[in-house]
Amino acid sequence: MLDQLGMWYAAQCDGEWENEYGISIATQEDGSWRLRVDLVGTELGGDELSRELEARSETDWVEVWSDGYTFNALGGMSNLGELLTAFSRFADSRVVPS
Repeated sequence: MLDQLGMWYAAQCDGEWENEYGISIATQEDGSWRLRVDLVGTELGGDELSRELEARSETDWVEVWSDGYTFNALGGMSNLGELLTAFSRFADSRVVPS
């Protein structure tokens, strides 16, 4: 999944986009993960996704959403792979084949 995110990022880099926008993966104070992907200036710009929360336990959970400007995903300590998968699904479902 990280490879797919890297390929998506590389496809956005045009000498300008990457100077203002990008991707961040970070940990939170409670040990959870946060994925943030800027969508402005990409084929996904403007695509929204309602907040979806899947809470299986206090430490096993994933929440994703997009406001059209940014794709956001939060998850428990062991859920980083799911966050990356959630972005891949979001991107794949919105790309129109040429």
